[in-house]
Amino acid sequence: MSSVITTTGLTKRYGRRTALSDCTLHVPAGHVVGLVGPNGAGKSTLLQLTCGLLTPTAGTIEVLGETPHTGSPRIGFVAQDTPVYGNLTIAEHLRFGAHLNPGWDQALAEGRIAELGLDPAQRAGKLSGGQRAQLALTLAIAKRPELLLLDEPVAALDPLARREFLQGLMAYAAEHGTSVVMSSHLVADLERVCDHLIVLVNSRVRVDGDVEELLGTHHRLTGPRRDPSTLGPGRHVVQASHTDVQSTLVVRSTAPVDDPTWASDRLDLEDLVLAYMTEAGAHGRDRVLEKR
Repeated sequence: MSSVITTTGLTKRYGRRTALSDCTLHVPAGHVVGLVGPNGAGKSTLLQLTCGLLTPTAGTIEVLGETPHTGSPRIGFVAQDTPVYGNLTIAEHLRFGAHLNPGWDQALAEGRIAELGLDPAQRAGKLSGGQRAQLALTLAIAKRPELLLLDEPVAALDPLARREFLQGLMAYAAEHGTSVVMSSHLVADLERVCDHLIVLVNSRVRVDGDVEELLGTHHRLTGPRRDPSTLGPGRHVVQASHTDVQSTLVVRSTAPVDDPTWASDRLDLEDLVLAYMTEAGAHGRDRVLEKR
């Protein structure tokens, strides 16, 4: 299977509000995918459509070759608030997971809890935020899912807890070849673990591609002020800013920029994401002004 998630024109509306619009994606199997965008961009909606918690308003979505449905043992999902039951012990969580999931790996779950140094008799309500996140991840991966979905799992964690969570995630994904899609607004964290990137802004897909390829084809150009349209074919201007004498452009280019008047620098992943988010926001403001 080359794609674990395939969508065509996927759209979700709540009354007059559009949460996701005309989303067409092919999420590759065996990769760790970063899903990035500002709050309200549609990240959680896309993940909930993927695991069957929501149904589309329009378009189609296929997950692991079938229509998504709730309770699929092939999908592990950790929601944004890393939900656990505060009055249950860790051991009771594991027994609950075993009861609900026919493919449950008790040895994996118990081994991971021991590796984390957690007491199985401790109630989840007494755990720290990082420990609750690790418990939620353990419950998701002990299902032995083919696809693991994580919705802002580290947003509320301190830097050390974030690093430990991501290290555990990467170790599991590397050992078992599980496909992972993780949403986050912490791009620096994603840059360390993800090899594929999706950027959502204003409910639409702005970027979808291999991280290495994206970083290799995006450049920041600085030179004398000029019209960006003069760059020529094969060069898409993502973002442009100008002073009286200078232009700074973020460009996606399939052709070399061989004009010596341009100074060219490569972008890191955060620069790339911010360029698309900033430009999309500017277009949105322009549309509002036009309507007025």
